[in-house]
Amino acid sequence: MAPHADIEPATEHTDTTHAETRSKAITIEYETFGALGDPTILLVMGFGTQMLGWDADFCRMLAAHGRHVIRYDNRDCGLSTQLDEHPVHLGDFIAAVTSGDYDLALAMAPYSLRDMAADGINLLTELGIDRAHVVGSSMGGMIAQKMAIEFPDRVLSLTSMMSSTGEADYGQSTPEAQHVLFSSRPSDRDGYMTSADRELVWASRRYGDATQLRALAAASRTQFVAHCNAAPRASW
Repeated sequence: MAPHADIEPATEHTDTTHAETRSKAITIEYETFGALGDPTILLVMGFGTQMLGWDADFCRMLAAHGRHVIRYDNRDCGLSTQLDEHPVHLGDFIAAVTSGDYDLALAMAPYSLRDMAADGINLLTELGIDRAHVVGSSMGGMIAQKMAIEFPDRVLSLTSMMSSTGEADYGQSTPEAQHVLFSSRPSDRDGYMTSADRELVWASRRYGDATQLRALAAASRTQFVAHCNAAPRASW
């Protein structure tokens, strides 16, 4: 099958490129804002959240200030490759981690944070970008840290937001936040949107907005459902 990557370098700050690229057996969905010649910011989202979590207006604002912005879906999320052939029982995995049985947890996981970091770096390579400012949120902050550790020559700067190093004694989520993070949402559209209110548990105390969370949930669900119903796309 012929390669497929709709990569068109932007020439104006308001331009947007939306496409997909492929890292080995992984297809990564991404979107760019701004001019390719400007310094690049790679935005890495957290656990279970599509790239839409990086608000498009925020990306456009960065581009308007002279930055080339990339947001993308991590593997197993959004429109990127879903590794359904490697199911993981989340409860068992969490139990193994919390009990300190890391060998068992590693045996369950079909890939590592380093693999996810490599996805982002390979995306930069595919786009012809040598180095980027890397910004990660939550688990995305951990992925961004791995990029800086494993691929230091590709990272101009690191910003790790609402994240941690994974050290057990620091930066742990509250039980309430963990319950929300690891609980599934209702499958119907209204229930899916309403359940987004639970995410206020980790939202800004000053700027948290349930309406915005519901809008993000609706957009994410709509995009994923449309993707599942679409005809197969070419890849390589």
